Amino acid sequence: MGLALAVATAMLLGRAWNACDVGVNNAANSTVLIWLFIPGLWAVLVLAWVAVGALLGNHPRLHALALAATLLGLAWCAVSILWQGDATPACPDGVPSWWPHLIPAPGF
Repeated sequence: MGLALAVATAMLLGRAWNACDVGVNNAANSTVLIWLFIPGLWAVLVLAWVAVGALLGNHPRLHALALAATLLGLAWCAVSILWQGDATPACPDGVPSWWPHLIPAPGF
């Protein structure tokens, strides 16, 4: 589950970078996402999985709820920290036009 969330977060971040024309080029951006971002986020998600499991013990429903909240929070933080929210000609507000306005993002 952590790897799937890391890959989905990297895809979302790459799509936002591409839409707002952020970074050097698509090859450099995807290299950073594939070789640095996904393994790094996956490691953080595995540590979060272990920490939540150690803290909550053997309560499956509570464990699943806390884990889902933790994983989504980490994914949102990763996108928020690495998203270059500066205004560009393609994204004058710093956020792509397809981004839902209910979810806060840098540049909102």
